Amino acid sequence: MGTTERVRRQGEAAGTPSPVHLPRLLPAGSPAGPTGLPAHLDRYGGLRSVGSVRQRDALLEEVSRAGLTGRGGAAFPTARKLAAVAAGRRPVVVGNGTEGEPASAKDKVLLAQSPHLVLDGAAVAAELVGASRAIVVVHHSVREIVDDAAAERRRAGSDRIRIEIMTGADRFVGGEASALVHWIERGVPTPTRTPPRASERGLRGRPTLVQNVETLAHVALIARYGADWFRAVGTSREPGSMLVTVQGAVNRPRVDEITIGTPIHEVLSLADGASAPLQALLLGGYFGTWVPAAAADLPFSRAALAPLGASVGAGLVAALPDDVCGLVETARVVRFLADESAGQCGSCLFGLDAIAGELHRLADGSAADQGTLRRWLGQVEGRGACSLPDGAVRLVRSALTVFGSELEQHARGWCCATRTAGILPLPPRRP
Repeated sequence: MGTTERVRRQGEAAGTPSPVHLPRLLPAGSPAGPTGLPAHLDRYGGLRSVGSVRQRDALLEEVSRAGLTGRGGAAFPTARKLAAVAAGRRPVVVGNGTEGEPASAKDKVLLAQSPHLVLDGAAVAAELVGASRAIVVVHHSVREIVDDAAAERRRAGSDRIRIEIMTGADRFVGGEASALVHWIERGVPTPTRTPPRASERGLRGRPTLVQNVETLAHVALIARYGADWFRAVGTSREPGSMLVTVQGAVNRPRVDEITIGTPIHEVLSLADGASAPLQALLLGGYFGTWVPAAAADLPFSRAALAPLGASVGAGLVAALPDDVCGLVETARVVRFLADESAGQCGSCLFGLDAIAGELHRLADGSAADQGTLRRWLGQVEGRGACSLPDGAVRLVRSALTVFGSELEQHARGWCCATRTAGILPLPPRRP
């Protein structure tokens, strides 16, 4: 039997045991490399066709019942997004694996270890919305792996739609939905004004589903095992599992898969615990929120973190030790965010630059009055062409709250830090 026929028969097979326990998305243990197509099919089984309208409607209902939300940070209901794109003419699917967030590695690890699960999800999403083409945009570090997986699928004849792989722009804003469409279409990774949204008029004017690659992997699993299986872990309000990046002052920084609602201290224990006494945690990413270290007792879920003004975001948990200055760390990150601006609107071009400068002055003790900074935060919020200004405002406001006592020390010329090495990762500044 040829490879093509074997893959097709496996794709029609029923009753493959589902991975009830974690990990669902990643290989168990410590894989030596990416999971190839035969091993992928041995673990998950094949995908049934959803070619008919009745099959598409049934699977869309299953995704809705599963309660899957986007894993890129915004947590938008996936079924609603799929339905919106399916209502248009000649839609396109875009898998977003650019991961421009410097502190996050979850999408890169997923694509490096389980590329076929993501490509399954892209194929299923395309069939669900009636698209004949899916483009998966990935970080340059995993491009070769994903290319090899796509070629393996082409040789096996396992996909009914065309899947293309592209390298994403190496920019923080390049992963924003409209910026990603702009990058694919014109090679320019800058956001465009909305409305219209990409789901209404995206790539070459066609309805475009832009979906995070982890979300697509979950879609592929729901297509196989159904909503009840998906909801068997997580919370009733936020079902399922998610990938998290755990880093900072931990003994073994890593990406892992957790059930939503896992206590944060258990998430830290996946990285062999804190490597030093902690003063704070950054949750969600560089658009996220600083919280006191005591918040580690809370579940890692949107509902549990909402009273603190925090969210799971893109799945980052970064631990800040008590001998590093949180104001200095925040100032470093905000300067990076200001430098990453597309320069298309005043709130980014001028507002974020001014905010970064003022926060730096507060951090180095050359400014003592928070009034100017707080006023600028209010003037910038809600006025950007994309979410960059709002994300930076959220981060700074949380820093002013969590590190409030440190601000008073800095105003008097003192700082709690005994070392200055940056804990939060940042790429080199652009020339």
